Amino acid sequence: MIIADSFNLELSIPTNQVPTRYSDTVSEANSVIDLIFLQSRSNKLNNHSIHSKWQLFSDHTSITVFIPITEENIFTSKFSIAKNSEEKENFIKDVSFIIKSIKVTNLSNIDKLKDATNSLALGIENVWRMNSKQVNITRYSKSWWNNECNLALSNYKSTRSLEDWKSFKNKVKSSKHSFFDLKILEIANKKRGPWELMNWVNK
Repeated sequence: MIIADSFNLELSIPTNQVPTRYSDTVSEANSVIDLIFLQSRSNKLNNHSIHSKWQLFSDHTSITVFIPITEENIFTSKFSIAKNSEEKENFIKDVSFIIKSIKVTNLSNIDKLKDATNSLALGIENVWRMNSKQVNITRYSKSWWNNECNLALSNYKSTRSLEDWKSFKNKVKSSKHSFFDLKILEIANKKRGPWELMNWVNK
């Protein structure tokens, strides 16, 4: 009990007071030797149920605990800046200007340091909002997906022709090859090790 308490756990109280082990020997009594420890002082996770009818061929019966799962908001869009775009260049230029404009000669106390960091964070956030745009997260939201893939897909959707479908697939294939060839080259030049390269490829 002391060890369980050190992990913020406490002995769970079953919803039905029945044995958890059923003896095959007539002279031996059934007993409760299977214990459950749950989160201490929890209103939702504080007891368990013993199912004596689920024993089957085992001398121990089943025990269940209902774990509540809260709802999770799954975002279907995000703000992003396209790679190798004019917005990316503007973002880098504006952030560089903000960093250069920070006055660091008068950081004599904690409050002034906090003011400087807050000003930096606010400036970068404003520049991000100015240059980024909201995009939908779809199954095409891959690192290798580019504007050429968008154009090829839009062209196929408008014509629904077999030739445009083949053109779209070829564009996707070439975009993938270009992207991964560049990544492999970057890792090979930077890490100069086969294990790092294989680890990234396996991902």
